[in-house]
Amino acid sequence: MENNLLIQQLIKFISRCPTCYHTVETAAGQLTAAGFAELREEDRWATAPAGRYFVRRGGSSLIAFRTPTEMPSGFRVCAVHGDSPCFKIKENGTLVSDRYLRLNTEKYGGMLCATWLDRPLSVAGRVTVRQEGRIVSRLVDFDRDLALIPSLAIHINRTANEGASYDPKTDMVPLLGSGTCRFLALLAEHLQVEEVDILGTDLYLYNRMPGTVWGAAREYVSAPRLDDLQSAFACLEGFLAADGSDALSVYALFDSEEVGSGTPQGAGSTFLADVLSRTVKAMGGTDEDYYRCVAGGFLVSADNAHACHPNHPQMTDSGNCPYLNEGIVIKFSAAQRYISDGAGSAVFREICRQAGVKYQFFANRSDLPGGSTLGHISTGQVSLRGVDIGLPQLAMHSSYETAGTSDTADLIRAIRQYYNCPLRLLPGGGFEV
Repeated sequence: MENNLLIQQLIKFISRCPTCYHTVETAAGQLTAAGFAELREEDRWATAPAGRYFVRRGGSSLIAFRTPTEMPSGFRVCAVHGDSPCFKIKENGTLVSDRYLRLNTEKYGGMLCATWLDRPLSVAGRVTVRQEGRIVSRLVDFDRDLALIPSLAIHINRTANEGASYDPKTDMVPLLGSGTCRFLALLAEHLQVEEVDILGTDLYLYNRMPGTVWGAAREYVSAPRLDDLQSAFACLEGFLAADGSDALSVYALFDSEEVGSGTPQGAGSTFLADVLSRTVKAMGGTDEDYYRCVAGGFLVSADNAHACHPNHPQMTDSGNCPYLNEGIVIKFSAAQRYISDGAGSAVFREICRQAGVKYQFFANRSDLPGGSTLGHISTGQVSLRGVDIGLPQLAMHSSYETAGTSDTADLIRAIRQYYNCPLRLLPGGGFEV
């Protein structure tokens, strides 16, 4: 029963987070309710011992932290991302032709295009408007079945089941309505503003299908955006449940992972380094104290992992292929696409043992290139040792992904233990855990 309630909370979290902007707003609400105070980057920071704080950047990334009672012994960071592959609406978002009103979109990240066809879609994101002489940002979520990308019928496309490729400018254009209505007019009506007062948009399509639990023993959960909202949810829950230690405990929720992290609010930016450095100095520390905290720090990069596919097991490494409901995945890459090494893996395995949770391993098949995630990108700015982990899932980058129902609870327990354990650097490079 407890796990069923947790999965329903996960599904509810995902439904509240159709875009990275909404994910940050949702996380900020949970943090505020837990007693965290919001800081602004443009203000002078004054933090208190045993304080709780969070800061946003760009409206789409957030870093929360707990200060210890004295100068931190190190940084204890967990990094996740809140964006997912989807379709972004262009600034001039209306296409009118042949009695149809369509949306002018482009791909954000690498998605499985076929999974976006023939299902209800809506529009959400951020709009910048003129309001009483000021320029302000407003969150938008139409929260209704608004658009759909129709397939071409088998009678017209006779080779549709013989392998297909999808042209984003032809095959993946969403149908919005009929007639001559423009999307901007629809948006202005939704916001109750004049069209001329809409100055900029960051709007995306999202899948409207609600999450569901299924399987013979209700052992699977499917939902949009499990990559990486499942990890974002679980790591936030673990962070909030932890008591903390003598380290600076940090939860980092980044934007732009699906497009390379090279934005001012992405993991490749100075956001994490800026927050860590400013926090040490706000506590009365120096540059030397900051470098000591980096040296004694650790990073857990949490982003979901590929589970062994039931119909295509040959696509995974035979000795390092994770399965749903068999625990947290520790990810490895000889090309250093993941930061896990023997030492970082050993630390996390011991944390899992202490937390009483299962773990397993992932590595790409040796003849197939793999992707990357937040770990090695973040360490380009803050040189923390660490480990890349995730939860096993099927159909990654589909508009509707599948994971196991027991793995979320395991990650919450492991992350809670990660923040609570001493994790001190030892001479020679080892750790006390």
